[in-house]
Amino acid sequence: MADVSGTLRKALLELQSEKSRIEGQIAAIQNVLGGGAGRRGRGAGGTGRKPMSAAARRAVSRRMKTYWAKRRAKAKMKKEGRAA
Repeated sequence: MADVSGTLRKALLELQSEKSRIEGQIAAIQNVLGGGAGRRGRGAGGTGRKPMSAAARRAVSRRMKTYWAKRRAKAKMKKEGRAA
């Protein structure tokens, strides 16, 4: 029985070593093809975007508020034009 378990341990070590080697090759290929598309451990928020600074968020907020205000005003003018 000791001979069998020794053989199994040796086979297991060889298979684990081969698995590590193959996983490394897969990761390298994925990095080349998709910029690391196969990475694990990234949560649902992992969109690949760069983080936005607070100042940039404020600037976007101001632009979008202006955009929506213009759209509302335009829609209001159209609505008033039809009512008359």
